[in-house]
Amino acid sequence: MPHTFYAPDLAGAAYTLPEDESKHAVRVLRLQPGDAVVLIDGRGGVYQAEVSDDNPKRCQLRITGEQQVPRRAYEVHVAVAPTKNLDRMEWLVEKATEIGIDRLTFLRCARSERRELKLDRLERIAVSALKQSGQAWLPRLDELTDFGAFVAAVAPATTFIAHLADDDRTSLAQVAAQGAGCCILIGPEGDFTPDEIQLARGRGIRPVALGLTRLRTETAALAACHTVHVARELA
Repeated sequence: MPHTFYAPDLAGAAYTLPEDESKHAVRVLRLQPGDAVVLIDGRGGVYQAEVSDDNPKRCQLRITGEQQVPRRAYEVHVAVAPTKNLDRMEWLVEKATEIGIDRLTFLRCARSERRELKLDRLERIAVSALKQSGQAWLPRLDELTDFGAFVAAVAPATTFIAHLADDDRTSLAQVAAQGAGCCILIGPEGDFTPDEIQLARGRGIRPVALGLTRLRTETAALAACHTVHVARELA
């Protein structure tokens, strides 16, 4: 199977890999002129190409074919309070990209353990997962956003908050197939505060349950993403 490279700025009939990718392609993968590769631009474009110059600093590729993979008919958006341990958020980004997620927003909540977050490494992990999984659309990763500001900006009819408080919660699986997409809010390890839950409900955001067990933050976020896909497939 041809090796896949990420080419967000691809345009025209040829493409030159960046120096680090060129070195990997030529020195590690041992690609030679005529060898087939695949390029993805993260915007649905999938391109067949072949090596035309195996320079380890400027490996040049010739485009031989292309196709545009359409977006799915619905959007999956998860908004999650990042954990103190960044490894767990890296795991989430990788797995959610593999499963298929359109947007991942990081929330700053009252009980958040992490108040700062750099997206550079998370974006690289998303690109790697995109190439590995054969997905064509790179998910959008949003900077840390205050909970109140985020809740005020989303569409309440298609937004849901998953929390553990005793409340009248509907199973996410029952409502995830409605509308053109959905956004699920996942709180920090200590859960959303009563004030945050009340603020969301006051905006018309409905509470949902992800199952019968208590899930860790990153597990809950991934479960929400997967539940939306399953609900759509069964609808």
